[in-house]
Amino acid sequence: MSDLQRQLGDYVSLRRSLGYVTREADWLLPSFVAYLEDRGARQVTTELAVAWAASPSGILPITRKQRLGVARGFAMYLKTFDDTTEVPPADLLPASYSRVTPYLYSDEEIERLMAAARLLSPALRGLTYSTLIGLLAVSGMRVGEAIRLDRDDVDYGRSLLVVRNSKREKAREVPLHETTLEALDTYANLRDRHYPERTSESFFVSTIGTRLYPVNVNKTHRDLVALAGLEGRGRRCRPRIHDLRHSFAVKTLIDWHRDGLDVDARMPLLSKVLGHANPASTYWYLQAAPELLALVARQVEPVFGEMP
Repeated sequence: MSDLQRQLGDYVSLRRSLGYVTREADWLLPSFVAYLEDRGARQVTTELAVAWAASPSGILPITRKQRLGVARGFAMYLKTFDDTTEVPPADLLPASYSRVTPYLYSDEEIERLMAAARLLSPALRGLTYSTLIGLLAVSGMRVGEAIRLDRDDVDYGRSLLVVRNSKREKAREVPLHETTLEALDTYANLRDRHYPERTSESFFVSTIGTRLYPVNVNKTHRDLVALAGLEGRGRRCRPRIHDLRHSFAVKTLIDWHRDGLDVDARMPLLSKVLGHANPASTYWYLQAAPELLALVARQVEPVFGEMP
């Protein structure tokens, strides 16, 4: 093991102990270290960090900036042990980020997506994707979290899912309705009939019994969107699989408003279900739906109507 690889291991362990590191540890940081070693470098330099950050062809400026930030964090750690380590300036690759407008699925559109999924062959693949889409729509999980679910993470006795290896690597519990549990059980029975001997601990499996790959899931979802006849609303509002999470959050907020509940008091609960470390992240969903904004406006209208 090289010095850089050993230092990377120490850095990742430190970051994990502080509650950080997800894809950085899994892919980006090892890629950066491999890039340095392929060029015979024994330490980080600004030139090599920038070259690595910009190395994938066709990536967006914001992605280059984020990659450089990953390299910069590692360099700052290394500099505490070696003064000759170069730390790239934070503003060396400037870029701005604007959120993509979420596509909010209606219940009817989700049903069309699931129906399109059931047309996939073989039957196991069809039920895999229809069940996955349904679970995302009623749980608000990230697609990566759903793919990483193991069989034991579905707790039928307590009617919940245990989500591990989430964005902040803290496990959380997501409550499920009995109809969702029934759908998961139906899928599990078909999966086990196809693969009576476990080839993977994954709850959702591919047609060869292995864990699903994110790139394949996203491609299949795009195919299902086309098959279901769903169309985007403008160039920056396309129906992504991640938008099932947005749709869940917005529908939950709309239901709370319609039921006359104290939404502010319940927001931490929604944040916990979604896996947000800060409720401020959850409040971003308030801007996503005209229907939700209209409900909020009707609630505050009496207050502002009384103002002189």
